[in-house]
Amino acid sequence: QVQPAESGGGLMRPGESLRLSCHASGSIFVYTMGWYRQAPGEQRDLVASISSSGSTFYADSVKGRFTISRDNAKNMVYLEMNNLKPEDTAVYFCNRGPGSVHLPWGRGSQVTVSP
Repeated sequence: QVQPAESGGGLMRPGESLRLSCHASGSIFVYTMGWYRQAPGEQRDLVASISSSGSTFYADSVKGRFTISRDNAKNMVYLEMNNLKPEDTAVYFCNRGPGSVHLPWGRGSQVTVSP
């Protein structure tokens, strides 16, 4: 199994927007896919997930600001992040959703939100 490849992170100011992309090898269309994030010294937490049928879940901290989407034909998963806040600063990872055997974790994409 090949680890997912995340991209699109950067240094942002509060209130700005950013879109993360993730390419996961293999056929992802049968799996719920998720975006996770890990801040320094903290555990990796689920931020958002999208099922194979398109149902979505968002952590309370990002609800209304982040949007997860997927393109099964391209094996891509996206995370649109709006109104970024300093507390969104973390390394963002994509992988299969909770309840599925995870792929090997990729290197993630660093998002830093600072005035």
